[in-house]
Amino acid sequence: MDRRIFLQALAAASGSSLLPGSVFAQDKYPSKPIMWVCPYAAGGNADNRSRQVAKVMSQVLGQPILIDNKAGAGGNIGTEAIARAKPDGYTIGMGNFAPLAVNHALFKKINFDPINDIVPIMLIERGPLVLMVRNDSPFKTVKDIVAAAKAAPGKYSYGSGGIGGTHHLSGALLEHSAGIDLIHAPYKSGSAAATDLMGGQTHMQFEQMYAAMPSIQGGKLRALAITSKTRSPLLPNVPTMAEAGYPAVEVLNWQGIVGPKGLPADIVKLLNAAGNKAMQDKDVRERMLSQGNEIVGGTPEAFAALIKAEMPRWAKVVKDAKIDPE
Repeated sequence: MDRRIFLQALAAASGSSLLPGSVFAQDKYPSKPIMWVCPYAAGGNADNRSRQVAKVMSQVLGQPILIDNKAGAGGNIGTEAIARAKPDGYTIGMGNFAPLAVNHALFKKINFDPINDIVPIMLIERGPLVLMVRNDSPFKTVKDIVAAAKAAPGKYSYGSGGIGGTHHLSGALLEHSAGIDLIHAPYKSGSAAATDLMGGQTHMQFEQMYAAMPSIQGGKLRALAITSKTRSPLLPNVPTMAEAGYPAVEVLNWQGIVGPKGLPADIVKLLNAAGNKAMQDKDVRERMLSQGNEIVGGTPEAFAALIKAEMPRWAKVVKDAKIDPE
């Protein structure tokens, strides 16, 4: 028998059971390193989580996963790079709350469609924010803030990590829900805003829980409420915004694995399985839970449904609050 015909017959009979070192392994995905685009700068939460999850996934898949930070424009630059990548599975990345659910309503133009140009692979986590004030603040509850703001409209301020981020949107939701007028003070980062809060330049701030915990535990800042549906085990005595009387102020910052439009279903399935495997890793779980985040995982369909549901919700918040970053 001709050697080529023999090998073809052997491949057909063996299917996916071929060993990695076989002649046909070169066609098996993945057969080379994968690029993971993170739409935010190195050292931040999105970058750290990308590296933690990618490390485990690379072990599962048997190929290196390299992190490429493409920060800027509220996450739009990196997300566009994912959307425009060749759909062969060798460029994937982190899909975040802002570029996938908010920026389409916030920016006059973005060069990708979160629904049609992005393929959800797996939601990694969801994390709440904490409304906090200085430890010596007269505000002990959310109702204290609302009462003071109603008595003196435009007097009290809240800091944020930038226009249109979860810090800002949480404050805008509180303003709208409570019918109050606060001053929004945008900073270049949440940590910069928190520094000025501790210094007395602002009166309050919604901060992502992982970033807020050190200052709260250190007694520098006081937590008044949390933006999740249920209380956090890390702050069991801190009520939810719903318990404080404002159920509409439910905000969860989320992120997950995404790829470009046209990514084959079998590759999505393989990456999803590897991602879910990473969610079972002890170190990954401990790091996420220690930051007060909810470990998710699950199917591509569940992640797609979340994005589809979040987009109109935040478009309304942006419209109602008349937020314009440009």
